[in-house]
Amino acid sequence: MISAILVCAGKGERANFGFNKLLKEIDGVPVFGKTLYAFSSREDVDEIIVVCSAADEDTFSVIAKKLGAKVVFVRGGADRSSSVLAGVKAAKGDITIIHDGARPFVTQKVISDCLSSAVRYGSGVACVTPTDTIAQTAFDGDDEYIISASRANVYNVQTPQAFDRASLLKAFALKKEDETFTDESGLYAKYIGRCKVSAGDKNNRKLTLSEDFAPHGNLRAGVGFDLHRLVEGRKLILGGIEIPNPKGLLGHSDADVLLHAVSDALLSSASKGDIGKLFPDTDPTYAGADSLALASRVAEVVRGAGYEIGNVDATVLAQAPKLAPHILRMRENIAAALGVSVGAVSVKATTEEGLGFTGERLGIAAHAVALIYSEHGSDADANGTS
Repeated sequence: MISAILVCAGKGERANFGFNKLLKEIDGVPVFGKTLYAFSSREDVDEIIVVCSAADEDTFSVIAKKLGAKVVFVRGGADRSSSVLAGVKAAKGDITIIHDGARPFVTQKVISDCLSSAVRYGSGVACVTPTDTIAQTAFDGDDEYIISASRANVYNVQTPQAFDRASLLKAFALKKEDETFTDESGLYAKYIGRCKVSAGDKNNRKLTLSEDFAPHGNLRAGVGFDLHRLVEGRKLILGGIEIPNPKGLLGHSDADVLLHAVSDALLSSASKGDIGKLFPDTDPTYAGADSLALASRVAEVVRGAGYEIGNVDATVLAQAPKLAPHILRMRENIAAALGVSVGAVSVKATTEEGLGFTGERLGIAAHAVALIYSEHGSDADANGTS
């Protein structure tokens, strides 16, 4: 059994938001929600324990319910060590994996590697090689000098950190009252034995100061456009919704122009071609295909190229029918398909005042713009040409 312990007991005052930094939204989702989902979406995590203050429990509980995550809340202590100990004592799993609530960018691979290491070796700690040289210094009077400088066998230690629970409890029991450890790897190493190094991720940064929340790395934008002819005998599908109308859109799939424009914008932003390349109309597999499912596949392609989806904005051009009553459901459908919050999806509808292809009710068109980002400083997938 595996227990995940999310350490969320701090106040986050150094971020100077005037509220808990874990409630600050990134792409429309609170930091706590992103961190929680990284673990609640896993089938191998049997329970999630959230260590937090009484003041934050109700708010965190609402976020957890929206994600459909079942969590156990435990009160935090006076410092990190006592907070983690409270979580470990409440855990039921043989393996505990401890993670900072303020590290929302942890990947599934990092979590999996730490867990695998803990199962095999008793411990697994996410670490990354520093990019700057680490120097050891010494003082001669009031003057400080570098006496050695090397990155060899030196790591930046992150979370998650996974341990055999019984061994970690033993380490806590042996800990002296006046001892201070910045995290559990140091405690385990002193009282139990060597901690196994597991591959971390430089993007798995801890959000501490307000500037940590600013966009990092590479931002890219893409534009998409699609149009289909209105014909009799077809359903009108827009944004994954069947809308009552005498005519529907003609196409190889369900001809959802809105989702097609959004999908093309995303693929364009990642330099991954377009939906015609990814889902060719010569392939019978995609005959009548659900464009929501295709959009989900597009999101996987974008993330596979090393990007996350920031937001999408789309405009539908249709003389009829009236689309305003359906906009919210369209946004919800698109958000679910792309794996983003509803707040990251904007959909508008307009007419062309009776002019042109859509104005004469010959068809419906859609424009879309998408923003994606990578935590890397340059293109995440240098070979991702279309």
